[in-house]
Amino acid sequence: MNLLDMLNGDSSPATATCSRKGCRNAATAQLVWNNPKVHTPERRKIWLGCDEHTAWLEDYLRSRSLWRETLPLASDGERG
Repeated sequence: MNLLDMLNGDSSPATATCSRKGCRNAATAQLVWNNPKVHTPERRKIWLGCDEHTAWLEDYLRSRSLWRETLPLASDGERG
C-alpha cells in the first residue's frame, strides 16, 4: 500500500514482499538480524525473504556476522 492509496480510502492489507533488491515475490520467511556496531544487543531488525532469496539473504547476513535467526513468516504477518 502506498500513501496515495491510503488517501483514496483503499484500506486493503499490503502483501509482505521479499527484501531482496528488485524482487516483488511474496515473503515466506523473516531474517532476524542486528548490527552490534550500531544497535544495542537486544535490538532486532527484520528482512523478509521469498522462497527464492531467503538462503541468499541469510548468507549475506551471516557473512557479515549480523544474522541472528530465520523464522517462517506467519500468514497474518506476525513473527512466527
